[in-house]
Amino acid sequence: MQEKILVLDFGSQYTQLIARRVRELNVYCEIHPYHDVPLPDASVKGVILSGSPFSVLDEKAPRPDLSSIEGKLPLLGICYGAQYLAHRHGGIVKSSNSREYGQATLSRVDGECPLFRGVSDGSRVWMSHGDTIESLPPGYRAVAGTTTGVTNAAYRVEGEQTFGIQFHPEVYHTVQGKTLLENFVAGICGCKQEWTPGSFIESTVNELKNKIGDDRVILGLSGGVDSTVAAMLLHRAIGQRLTCIFVDNGLLRLGEYTSVMEAYKELGLQVIGVDAGDLFLSRLAGVEEPEEKRKIIGSTFIDVFDDKAGQIPDARWLAQGTIYPDVIESLSVNGPSQTIKSHHNVGGLPGYMKLKIVEPLRLLFKDEVRRVGDRLGLPWKFLRRHPFPGPGLAIRVLGEVTREKIRLLREADAIYITSLQEAGLYDSVWQAATILLPVRSVGVMGDERTYENVVALRAVESTDGMTADWCHLPHDFLARVSNQIINNVRGINRVVYDISSKPPATIEWE
Repeated sequence: MQEKILVLDFGSQYTQLIARRVRELNVYCEIHPYHDVPLPDASVKGVILSGSPFSVLDEKAPRPDLSSIEGKLPLLGICYGAQYLAHRHGGIVKSSNSREYGQATLSRVDGECPLFRGVSDGSRVWMSHGDTIESLPPGYRAVAGTTTGVTNAAYRVEGEQTFGIQFHPEVYHTVQGKTLLENFVAGICGCKQEWTPGSFIESTVNELKNKIGDDRVILGLSGGVDSTVAAMLLHRAIGQRLTCIFVDNGLLRLGEYTSVMEAYKELGLQVIGVDAGDLFLSRLAGVEEPEEKRKIIGSTFIDVFDDKAGQIPDARWLAQGTIYPDVIESLSVNGPSQTIKSHHNVGGLPGYMKLKIVEPLRLLFKDEVRRVGDRLGLPWKFLRRHPFPGPGLAIRVLGEVTREKIRLLREADAIYITSLQEAGLYDSVWQAATILLPVRSVGVMGDERTYENVVALRAVESTDGMTADWCHLPHDFLARVSNQIINNVRGINRVVYDISSKPPATIEWE
């Protein structure tokens, strides 16, 4: 039985990062909504309570029943989770006069507390809370404060393996956050830290065999890392009963359809190519709103698969390369977190769809997918590919999508991506994109006045797609790319560079 940590989600956007950090310690974890606390079995070694956008003082604040967990399993409350435990047992939580957001410094650290072994006085942590625990309940003891006056920055419960901290160990800004989390999952919970890419492959392949049985599966390939790794896992589980479909939706990059089809043949996958560009573009005609575009593209993908499934005997399943950031930004699947945008894999699915869904990577982050792909032996050319949105260039054409706009964007994008590769910059960028803006700009070419389109270049650094910073690409490189686009793509006369980070911006513009 695979040991695991449960994370109860109270709606924090950081919840997924808690899961990510636990997994980096080679410990499997699952995220569950606060209002659906599972009855722990022998595989559950401990529980973490996430932060939340709510205050425990709010009338509609999350108030789960933790009777099956408290005092029975190791329990760590983070931020809201810590405040909820204290408030629930009679402590006083008040709105703080000095709201703490950003860096803070620990003081009065109890080095004998098992949660803080190896964590030193003066260690920097990341705070993000407006409330503070003014006084602790009976049986609770403070084990750390901060130099800025937070008396109960961390506590433990006497006679239990229950702990609370008001800072976020899961973010990189908390310098010794990994040490603290390892103290909890390995030291306090006793996890063996054996969950690795190899163990994930073994357990997932066995799960797929049991789930799918003798059925046939259709998988929509995109050419990206996620769908390719999903295909290889399924191929290992069910072999030739996997039929892959690569759809040319008319929204791919320049020459991508041909190059990707050739690459998949090298992997030994059974792939059918479908030219559906006209269908996608006709359905997108006149549509400007980005959410509507995403849903149209998602439902059209399903229509294409549903049609193709009728031609493939015994097809019962539709496999997708959905990963966790797609899910958390689209639907409150694992808790009440706010919806940011829909993704084609998880939004806009029509009710008549005849195929059941299987998503082998649904709870993995992008870097975890790459590690699994590496263990599966995928060529580097697949693993190094930048993320590319399922809706393709449609969401990089701001506003209505037309053939001419796609042509402009496709040609400009090809120059940008090729230039990154030739300059040796491609692998240092998490994701690069060209965006066609819904504005025109006056320019001069030769002796003629022009009034043409503007494109924005985007390049970000990230580890998981949850947060991202813009890349400081060399100015001379950007100048060369700008010149090449303007000189070679008829219809574009201005290039700008996006210097926004996530948050507050998203990686894609739509």
